[in-house]
Order: sequence, then structure tokens, then C-alpha cells
Amino acid sequence: MKEINLPNIRQAQFRDRNYRAEIIRDAVKLTPEQKIIGNGLNYHVITYGCQANVRDGEVISGILENMGYTYTDALSEADIIILNTCAIRENAENKVLGEIGFLQSFKRKKSEMIIGLCGCMAQEEKVVDVLMKKYPFVELIFGTHNINRLPQLIENIIHNKQRSIEVYSRQGDIYEDLPSVRQFKHKAFVNIMDGCDKFCTYCIVPYTRGQQRSRLSKDILAEVQYLYANGYKEVTLLGQNVNAYGKDLDDDLSFAELLGKVSDIGIERIRFTTSHPWDFSDDMIDMIASRKNIMPFIHLPLQSGNDEILRLMGRRYTSEQYLTLFDKIKTKVADVAISTDIIVGFPNETEQQFEDTLKVVNYCQYDNAYSFIYSPREGTPAAKMIDNVSLEDKKERLQRLNAKLGEYSKMHNVAYEGRIEKVLVDGYSKTDKEIMCGYTESQKLVNFRCNDAHVGDIIDVKITQGMKNSLNGIAVENKKGVQ
Repeated sequence: MKEINLPNIRQAQFRDRNYRAEIIRDAVKLTPEQKIIGNGLNYHVITYGCQANVRDGEVISGILENMGYTYTDALSEADIIILNTCAIRENAENKVLGEIGFLQSFKRKKSEMIIGLCGCMAQEEKVVDVLMKKYPFVELIFGTHNINRLPQLIENIIHNKQRSIEVYSRQGDIYEDLPSVRQFKHKAFVNIMDGCDKFCTYCIVPYTRGQQRSRLSKDILAEVQYLYANGYKEVTLLGQNVNAYGKDLDDDLSFAELLGKVSDIGIERIRFTTSHPWDFSDDMIDMIASRKNIMPFIHLPLQSGNDEILRLMGRRYTSEQYLTLFDKIKTKVADVAISTDIIVGFPNETEQQFEDTLKVVNYCQYDNAYSFIYSPREGTPAAKMIDNVSLEDKKERLQRLNAKLGEYSKMHNVAYEGRIEKVLVDGYSKTDKEIMCGYTESQKLVNFRCNDAHVGDIIDVKITQGMKNSLNGIAVENKKGVQ
């Protein structure tokens, strides 16, 4: 029987300051047999979680199509279904396990169907243990470090009739030249780094994604140049801690310098996510402020407004330092919109500590926010903390927080009424085929009526109504923006 490689949390914790990730080029080399495995067969990839997972899903799709598989929207028609997972919160894991149970009915009707799970959940020991014991029909399990091994793993299942479980818990390498099927034809995600070394006490990402490792700037710029040459209007630079880019390299660019180089290529819209306040430099702010094609939208996670909770979280800044940074961004970047992440109910959070978070929210008045009740992740330091705050209290605090966040989101959106905004058209609304949708430069979702716009156009839209989570508008006739 083929050796099974299982995740190991102790190995995933290891960091070597002298480690330099190996750059592996042309990492997916298919044999003639692997190129035709999927001929006449269909695949479906279900992706959960962050934009980094979305980018991984594009690579998985690219590999499968190079193997001859054809994409299908219908689960019942798929011959291989891969769940590309997120492990940031427990409810995300429960949702995936529920989906796996649902997929079993398709497997019963089509015994040759391959059901697989990959991504961050696959890097967790307890998850793989559950899959091995309770879900034997999940035959394919691989992690975040070996997507390039997908052809061999599928081949093993088909030819040897064996489960393929291969998860590496290591510092990680950099894979270039991976095939991919881009989700969109007008905007794209570009990974500039992977992994994280911050080790916030609540976060599983440093264990599931490995050590921080930045791509060489020449490879990033070549990818953006290719996208620009092929008509893409927007790129989003991705990293678990995107503004720490380059700190693990000896002779490369800082993130601010990289932003400038990407801007010079001429692509019309540049975004990035996710930022850590600790690594947000003045040079970054100045670069964003000085370039018209770097969009005035910044995601700046707060997590808590109380200094003691921030210390227990391992966030490396105080509320005062956060607000100083916030004010700098607001002062220097014209018309900037700022969103955030907030965790409610960190172990032993008091009412007063929660009130400190509300004070910061009232000061910052965020354009948008993602708020969650703390979810313990096995293997992280915070999961070992004793917690005496009831779930009822945590839910009540979240409700109060969300009411305040919604109030400020609506306030900002109402302020757009009467303005003409440049909107990058994404397509038609899912609920009304007479309504198109897209995003402003400040990342506001706009639903609007237009007779002659196409996906990828940048058009002028007059905002007629500000809603809590979106804007309504009407396209301005004969006033299209740059095409």
C-alpha cells in the first residue's frame, strides 16, 4: 500500500530564520498518460474562504483541464469533485463536512466518482483523522504545499484503486508557472507571497500555510505584465500578510516599491489584501496616495480595540498605534475607504474591553467590516486559554457591534448619493438580469441599469441610493470611462 503522509502540527510550527524557500519552476509536468486521464470526464471545484483559496482553486482547475477534464456546473455530472477548504473558523469546517455528507449521495450513484478535499482544512490533524475514520468515500486528500502533485495523486486512485492522502507540514516552497483557469477575464488575483510568520495566538494560518515566503519581484511583475497585455483591467496582490512582502528576501523590493513597479506597468486598477497594521509603512501610504491606479481602498484589520486583548492576541500594536496609522491613511489618501476585521469574545474578554472596541469603531467609522465570534483553533495558543465568557454574552456583543458597523456602512454609502463613480463592470446581478453590477474605485458594490455596458468596461455611474451594503445607480449615457 502507498505510504500515507499525514499533517503534523508540531512540524508546522517549526521556523528556521536561515531558511530560503526553493523556487520550483514548471512544477506540473504531465506524462502522456496523465494528459488524457480526464478525457471525456467532468470536474467541479468548490472553493471556500479567502482570495488565496480562490487563487488555489484557479490552479487546481488549470491542472485538471491540462489532464483532459472539462468543467461542469452540475455536481451530478462531475466525475471528480474537489473541495478547496478554509480553516479560519469552526463553522467553516462544519459547513464543509456537511457538504461532504451531501456529496456521498452522488458517489453512491456513480462509484467511480472521485471526491477530494484540499486546502487549509487538510493541514489539520483532527480533520484528516475524521475524514479517514468517518468518510472513507473521500479518496483524495492533499494540503496547501503540494497542489502540484495532484496529477500523481489522481493517477494513484484510478490505477491502483487506493486512497491518496498526502499532506506536508513544512516551511514551504514557491511554485512558479503553475497552470490556471482564471475566474474572470477582466480582473485577476496575483499571489505575491504565501505563508505567515506573525503567529497571532488565535490564527491557524501560519500552521496551514507555512513560513512566509515571498515570490521574486521579477516573477510577479512578469505575471502582471502578461495580464495587462491580455486586457485585464484590475489585479489584486495577495498575501496572508501582504505588506510584509520582501522581508524574507535579501535583495528584493519592499512592498511599497513593488506597488510602484506594478503601477508603472499601466494596469488600470491595483488592489492588495490583507494588510497587517504592524507592517504598514509611511512609504506604503505615500505610494498609494501618489498613484491614481492604486485604488483608495484599504483593509486594515483591528481585531480588538483593547490593548490587553491585543497583547494576548499577539497583534504587536496598541489601539493608539492603530489609530495613529488610521489617521495617517485618512489624511494622506484622498477619498480612501477603510474596512476591518473584528473578533468578539476572545477568551475572558470583559464588558469594558469590548466597550474599548466599540470606542475604536466609533472613532474609525469603517466603510465595511467583517465581525466574528472568536473561534478556537486546535493547536494555537489561544485555544488553550480558559474562557469564562458565555456564548450568550458573545452573541449579544456581536449583535451590538454589527448594529454599529451597519450604521456607519450605511452612512458612508448614503454620502455617495448624487456622485458619479467609475465602476468596473463585473456582469449582471444574480437576482435581476436587467441590473448590472460592479465596483467603484473605493470597493463599493454598485447595482445599476445600463443598456450598452459589457463585462470589463469601466463606466461612469451616477449613484442614486446608498444602501447598507451596496449602492444603486444609473449609467451615465455617452460618458464611458477608459475601455
